[in-house]
Amino acid sequence: MSSPRNLHDRRLADAWATLKSHSDAGLPLDPDAARLAFADPEFLLRRETRGIRFQLELLKPDLGQQAYGVENTIVVFGSARFRARDQAEALVAAAEAAGDQAQLHRARALARNSHYYEKAREFGEIVTRYSRDKASADRLFVCTGGGPGIMEAANRGAHDGEGVSVGLAIALPMEEAANPYVTPELSFKFHYFALRKMHFMMRAKALVAFPGGFGTLDELFEVITLVQTRKSRQVPIVLFGTDYWKRLVNFELLVEEGVISPADLDLFQFADEPAAAWEVIKTFYRL
Repeated sequence: MSSPRNLHDRRLADAWATLKSHSDAGLPLDPDAARLAFADPEFLLRRETRGIRFQLELLKPDLGQQAYGVENTIVVFGSARFRARDQAEALVAAAEAAGDQAQLHRARALARNSHYYEKAREFGEIVTRYSRDKASADRLFVCTGGGPGIMEAANRGAHDGEGVSVGLAIALPMEEAANPYVTPELSFKFHYFALRKMHFMMRAKALVAFPGGFGTLDELFEVITLVQTRKSRQVPIVLFGTDYWKRLVNFELLVEEGVISPADLDLFQFADEPAAAWEVIKTFYRL
């Protein structure tokens, strides 16, 4: 005789199987009042059920990371456009062959910044090798946005270090799949940027921000604001690439104009080498 739990699980599976067969048959997913609510995408995608979708995006990655023992992460942000040195050089060669000056300009910029990819990869490996022989509660896991560029590099470094890493990807037209170095069981995809950023901070013990564009700036300044306003505990925030960040943001001007306090400049530090970024984190936690 089946246990009540097995009977319940089978009924849930049957509901999804019915929905899948409907889809496989190429039938349109019209509203259907008789369809079970949890197995009804047409219902779950309504404007009124947005709150339920928020809850699901909060819960699924949380349970997944709990099951894998991921409690402490080092979050790495940075440009999705930077490439490994060999890839960047190949792009330059292709642009030169094509004679496209605009394409060549972009390719040379990527090649000029490819060292950041290599350094993010090295940093990911440093973190992962440190954690390999640690007790579960003391392990630190690399966590990125799961995409290409700097994110891929940090996940790749964790892979080099024979460890696992987390990817919190966002559903975007230009990024259909997570990079291949994210541990598959820890590769999550989000629709809502807000829930994704919440997950970055839920387990973060440090943030390392490599050069990047709008997305990197958005993520970085949200974290700084959370720490500044004490909505989040203080964690080491490392701006990797001193020259880039100081040219991009005139932090001293913010102090001069009175919009931040001088002490707010102590919320983050600069580093230019993977070992130096790691030393900031080690010093903060006395590792």
